Amino acid sequence: MLNLEGVFTALVTPFRSGEVDWTSLKKLVRHQLDGSVSGLVVGGTTAESPTLSSEEKQTIFDYVNVESGHAVPLVMGTGSNSTAETIAATKKAKAWGADAALVVVPYYNKPSQRGLFLHYQAVARDGGLPVILYNVPSRTITKLDLSTIQDLSRVPGIVAIKEASGDLEFGSQIASTTKLLLSSGDDGTYLPLVAKGGRGVISVISNLIPKETEQLFKSARAGDVNGAASAFEDRYGALNGSLYVEANPIPVKYALYKMGVIASAEMRLPLTELDEKHRTLLDGNLKKAGIL
Repeated sequence: MLNLEGVFTALVTPFRSGEVDWTSLKKLVRHQLDGSVSGLVVGGTTAESPTLSSEEKQTIFDYVNVESGHAVPLVMGTGSNSTAETIAATKKAKAWGADAALVVVPYYNKPSQRGLFLHYQAVARDGGLPVILYNVPSRTITKLDLSTIQDLSRVPGIVAIKEASGDLEFGSQIASTTKLLLSSGDDGTYLPLVAKGGRGVISVISNLIPKETEQLFKSARAGDVNGAASAFEDRYGALNGSLYVEANPIPVKYALYKMGVIASAEMRLPLTELDEKHRTLLDGNLKKAGIL
């Protein structure tokens, strides 16, 4: 049975001279498995999915699938602002062996709530994989309203939501009025969300600290939400904040490079490597967290 609870790391895609750096990707996957994360997300926004070709996405998924040895569930990012393309990508992900599809709210074209319902209904009906809704209005502008989420929760095949607004009350309303598995998409509030019904996190910072992110989540789930949240804020709060001084995943790739997990902080245009003016801040917060 598919289990989407716990910490799922949204993997970055390491590059070297314009190509996927397979050696670094192997080290990153091993870093996650050694940290006992609950699952991995391939091809999400943190992976720079808009700049990856379909062929690269398949090759990366196949590589992660082999390297992980089927030890944890693998979620594939398949969302786009075209329903037909999202369905096609979800079908491909199923053929590759993905366990679920992470489907972001369609961006740029600003669909209505009815359009969003019909979009997700079609993907769940025709894509062939369990669907995780992905609400991230800071990226997509359009957001899923609570009533739409409630309607979608009754659609067969829609099983969870990655709620990345950071609004704890909104998360609480989702948890109390639907049967969807509520997973945080905001590392800064993933532990307080447990008290509101959160059962997982699709995380950026766990690229850096997989073991610690998972342990804190388990502590929160065991009842010590305040203690876990305080521990995270005290040790990693400044670091987490600095992971967004530029667009994700620019800072987290720089941090992984400084840690020696990946060989380069290289990005694909239109994203560029972390600006020099932010590097001292991030270096300092990595040291404060005991990572460097």
